[in-house]
Amino acid sequence: MSIRLGVLGAARITPAAVIGPARRSARVRVVAVAARDAGRARRFAEEHGVERVEPGYDALVESASVDAVYVALPAALHATWTRRALRAGKHVLCEKPFASNAGEAEAMVAAAVASDRVLFEACHDRFHPLADRIRAIVASDEIGQLRQIESSFTVGIPSGDIRHDLALGGGALMDIGCYSVRWVRFAAGAEPEVVAARAVEGAPGVDLSMSADLAFAGGVRGRIHCDMTPGLAFQCSLRVRGDAGELLVDNPLVPHAGHRLEVDGPRGRRTEQVDPDGPTTYDYQLEAFAAAVLDGGPRLAGGADAIANMRVIDAIYRAAGMSPRG
Repeated sequence: MSIRLGVLGAARITPAAVIGPARRSARVRVVAVAARDAGRARRFAEEHGVERVEPGYDALVESASVDAVYVALPAALHATWTRRALRAGKHVLCEKPFASNAGEAEAMVAAAVASDRVLFEACHDRFHPLADRIRAIVASDEIGQLRQIESSFTVGIPSGDIRHDLALGGGALMDIGCYSVRWVRFAAGAEPEVVAARAVEGAPGVDLSMSADLAFAGGVRGRIHCDMTPGLAFQCSLRVRGDAGELLVDNPLVPHAGHRLEVDGPRGRRTEQVDPDGPTTYDYQLEAFAAAVLDGGPRLAGGADAIANMRVIDAIYRAAGMSPRG
């Protein structure tokens, strides 16, 4: 059995996220695409060998020839089209950030439950073995009792990009900070309270950068930072400090493109790489999605975790004196 996947939006991420992985998979075929601009959809289909162009989003989600939908639209449209696809009986892989706010996330998850369909947030890094290795080290005695977790993600995004558009759900915290928030929550294995937050705005209401201080139970402190100021270089990291040592991960986002995991503790300092020659994070993600749809496999991203991540994002915006998206 294989999944016939339809793509909503001819987004730049789509070739890496689903087109390439589907070609390498025996369980998923990309069979259709729809975009706001019909000409762009046709060019996308021709370039990437997609079988069919649908005349609009509604036609794609209602198509009897589509089993699942990849939602690669601007963040402000995720909730609407995810829910429409679920109501049409389709499974959904929704790009991050999952929704505009926690209320939308809750409605999306409720729609998935009501329709008995699989709903994944496309947190592709979570599906790479590096993520489980991070959690295993933190849970061991290698760095001792957890004390502090910090994550940072910076990458320049040109000023004309839709991610600078408030109406479309723009902002550094939404686009790249959603990863930073999730990395800290994942390492802690718990949900934080937002203590304080500071934003630098570009367009009115759109954060170019955001920093936030977090507090977890037991005195564990957290901090996230994200910055999409045009011209910045790509950098992302996760640092977990215990009372006996620390764990540093350079590039937890796309470890298949190169990463470093460094542990400094009572047993000395060592450096690891996890599955450096293996599949991409996107390949792991698509196979996990297929396993959930076809085999009833685990759902590692989406559901309660996606709601919890959006709740923290909403709280950070409020703490920074800004309004949550939507």
